[in-house]
Amino acid sequence: MTAPAHIEIRGVTHAYRTESGPLPVLNDLNIFLPEGGFTAVVGPSGCGKSTLTRLIAGLMRPDSGTVWIGPDEIKAPRKTVGMAFQNPVLLEWRTILANVMLPLEIVAPGMARKDREARARELLAEVGLEGFEDKRPSELSGGMRQRASLCRALVHRPEVLILDEPFGALDAFTREDLWQTMHALRREEKFTCLLITHDLRESVFLADEIVVLSGRPAHAQYVMPSALPRDRTLDSLFTEQATEMLAVLRHQIEIAQGRSAPEEVPA
Repeated sequence: MTAPAHIEIRGVTHAYRTESGPLPVLNDLNIFLPEGGFTAVVGPSGCGKSTLTRLIAGLMRPDSGTVWIGPDEIKAPRKTVGMAFQNPVLLEWRTILANVMLPLEIVAPGMARKDREARARELLAEVGLEGFEDKRPSELSGGMRQRASLCRALVHRPEVLILDEPFGALDAFTREDLWQTMHALRREEKFTCLLITHDLRESVFLADEIVVLSGRPAHAQYVMPSALPRDRTLDSLFTEQATEMLAVLRHQIEIAQGRSAPEEVPA
């Protein structure tokens, strides 16, 4: 099994090339994600959150600065990174079991089929999809498809799991159910996680630490360690600690959007 690794963003600056000139997105960004930790990144729309995921995944290189996973500088895609997105992008011509097995066919082609299948079935059972292995994606609800997507991201036991708004398109009840699924997966699987989200409640419920990015070009404006115990229930969101965290985060987002001054203190 691959062990989780820390992630370090060191002085990363990046801009996109457009017809009207460079569009700065990240500016001297410094973030450290501890080994085995769960870090949420929030910030205004368009501040570079998804760009950050592509840099960590090795899908693009920064203009300056470096990205590290463990002792290795990231210069290309890595087999030990798993990713899940808002759209599950499951292949309709494959069963749910075959969809989940797909990463193993790519990164571990020498692995016996029975072992690939056993690993996929293990994960599907962990997220409550036992009995749905032979269904097609169109036969499942949105929440069930997203559960299968999480299994696919974890099936090859990645050291790093990147979640780019995976629950954003779901209804509130399904989203909260999947938050609890993520907690269960975290107990069973070992990985370092980066969650990109616009949902502050989601960040408070899931993360050990929350990073607020500034407006574009983004830097790490504020870092908040969680005040909640690691073993949480949805009731934890109604505690005084969670309420205080949400108030601070909302204020930080207002600062990032230019709607509030840094010296103002939320009521």
